[in-house]
Amino acid sequence: MSIPNDIEITDELVAEHGLKPDEYERILDLIGRTPTLTELGIFSAMWNEHCSYKSSKKWLRTLPTTGDRVILGPGENAGVIDIGDGQAAIFKMESHNHPSFIEPYQGAATGVGGILRDVFTMGARPIAAMNALRFGSPDHPKTRHLVSGVVAGIGGYGNSFGVPTVGGEVNFHPRYNGNILVNAFALGLADADKIFLSEAKGVGLPVVYLGAKTGRDGIHGASMASQEFADDSEEKRPTVQVGDPFTEKCLLEACLELMASGAVIAIQDMGAAGLTCSAVEMGAKGSLGIDLDLDQVPCREDAMSAYEMMLSESQERMLMVLNPELEQEAEAIFTKWGLDFAIVGKTTDTLRFRIFFQGDKVADLPIKELGDEAPEYDRPWVAPPEPPALTHADVPPPNDIADALLTLIGSPDLCSRRWIWEQYDHLIQSNTAQIPGGDAAVLRVEGAPHKGLAVCADVTPRYVEADPFEGGKQAVAEVWRNLTCVGAEPVAITDNLNFGNPERPEIMGTLVRAIQGIGEACGALNFPVVSGNVSLYNETNGEAILPTPAIAGVGLLPDLSKMATLAFKQAEDAIMLISAAEPAGHLGQSLYLREILGREEGPPPPVDLDGERKTGDFVRGLITDGKVSAVHDISDGGLAVCLAEMAMASGLGAAISLELAQSPDHAALFGEDQGVYIVTSTAALSDEILEAARNEDLFACRIGTTGGTELTFGTGVSISVESLKERHQHWLPAYMAGKLAI
Repeated sequence: MSIPNDIEITDELVAEHGLKPDEYERILDLIGRTPTLTELGIFSAMWNEHCSYKSSKKWLRTLPTTGDRVILGPGENAGVIDIGDGQAAIFKMESHNHPSFIEPYQGAATGVGGILRDVFTMGARPIAAMNALRFGSPDHPKTRHLVSGVVAGIGGYGNSFGVPTVGGEVNFHPRYNGNILVNAFALGLADADKIFLSEAKGVGLPVVYLGAKTGRDGIHGASMASQEFADDSEEKRPTVQVGDPFTEKCLLEACLELMASGAVIAIQDMGAAGLTCSAVEMGAKGSLGIDLDLDQVPCREDAMSAYEMMLSESQERMLMVLNPELEQEAEAIFTKWGLDFAIVGKTTDTLRFRIFFQGDKVADLPIKELGDEAPEYDRPWVAPPEPPALTHADVPPPNDIADALLTLIGSPDLCSRRWIWEQYDHLIQSNTAQIPGGDAAVLRVEGAPHKGLAVCADVTPRYVEADPFEGGKQAVAEVWRNLTCVGAEPVAITDNLNFGNPERPEIMGTLVRAIQGIGEACGALNFPVVSGNVSLYNETNGEAILPTPAIAGVGLLPDLSKMATLAFKQAEDAIMLISAAEPAGHLGQSLYLREILGREEGPPPPVDLDGERKTGDFVRGLITDGKVSAVHDISDGGLAVCLAEMAMASGLGAAISLELAQSPDHAALFGEDQGVYIVTSTAALSDEILEAARNEDLFACRIGTTGGTELTFGTGVSISVESLKERHQHWLPAYMAGKLAI
């Protein structure tokens, strides 16, 4: 059968497909002829950065990926950890950055849909979603529109699908003006002995298309996500997929029913690069060939070409290798749910990816080279220079500490996110034990009601920009701390590494150093990486985003009744500070420096990983033993913001003494030292806790007492909790209503 090629493959066409001249030469060497247009599209989809990780694979291999509770690490649709009682938690984070900038509602919505499919493809029922969002400067003309569309898209898809969106993070910075970040996370539950994989097995078995019909939306979506933006980004709108959460809900139920039937041998969702990527990955992982007959693919549009069908990223679709003995039962399940079920191919022993369409063979390619053996680069990189140190003398105090705290607590990066998370259904499924607003969200585990799972996401991009190694360490440590603060044992992470153009040595150097920092922290904290995503080329007209290696973590609470929260619980409780060493009042890269003094400079706070682990384990022990009533860690905004958040969550004030601090008052209050916890207990227990901490060679001291309606520092600074709340809750609703002069 011939391979027709009636479209000339020119250098310009190759470049339009995102392939470099040397990559195209490699294609010619592999297949020994000029590729067809469909084959060129397939190589473009499989060898782009988004699908192949060709610039980051070398460094990703250095990350710790195993642990006592790890069932399955990176390489599948999502990571899997053992949570006891025969149950497994399955989770991953994925980016949908470029589509969300071009079309915010559908870009964000389909990001949620894609990550949910990654989880239920493996046999898990999704129980929670989160997101990590980065937007440009609030005064940029597109920012409000993008925030509105992204939040609506996340809520519109998650709420309709029926999964609670329980946490996340949001930041604003001018470096995201031309390239926002939308990172979506999903967590599911499955039986530990019923995990489904994508590796095809067996020769001559049917390959089945499941779900919604194929359309022309999303063609070249993965390739677009592997390119920088220019001024024509709006013209890429057709590359954004269109989602339907109600179809996805039916697909979930049909897939779980199908998996229970025993019909599934291998299954893969059609995400980036659609039918191409799913078929190639299944075959390559199983060392099998795949033959596809595109005449059998259900289409919702007329006269679709083979090229369009192979590259479409239409949503809510799956590909499966089927047990042929159960074909009728499997088809009946999908018919019942109103979804397409079509046998579109078969597995072979040829190690070839062959595609047939309208009587012609339109592609015949080596499948291993497409999947497992895509180009891999060891790109040149340059470590960024270390920023000059800042002393306390370099950072003047504010004119008024109370005004400074009110400014910080009401700033875009620290204000209440209630306007956002109230648009998400965070209570559906009735298992949310701790709602958004705390250090981590907590979910009850169905089938084991005594048990909880904690989830959170974090990264501080300004730290990573200043020192990517310390910033990478800090992102992991902050997540580890947030899980600890609710009483959870941190188990594993997923990451989403968002960076600029890796072909620029300074960008590649930042990526490499951040991965090295992440790896060191994961190793020291026994907190392995089990899944993740890399999103590069996040820049517009040559200006890159802030380096943003977002980390999402999952922790286990064996006894949900021991869960801690950050709110003060009662008056007259002792407030204590616990850390590995006395806080130094570190002001480099602090929000105080940026929001009060208008400066972004200095090194980020250093992270002592041994101290982190020692302090965190101690604090978690206090929570488990029921000795502390509130727990929160110091992060953005320092001690003052930490205490303000504890006060606002409860309505209770506190009197804080600064006499013990060795730093100037403004450094003690606003320094962002790492590994520092604030805990409260009854006065009767406080001496016992302090003595136990010191016996562990930790720094611990009592800094105040809860009570009243004001937060006071020393003798001269007093702020009512009500005024803190008003300032904290004002900015985002007013900004989104267009009522702020920015």
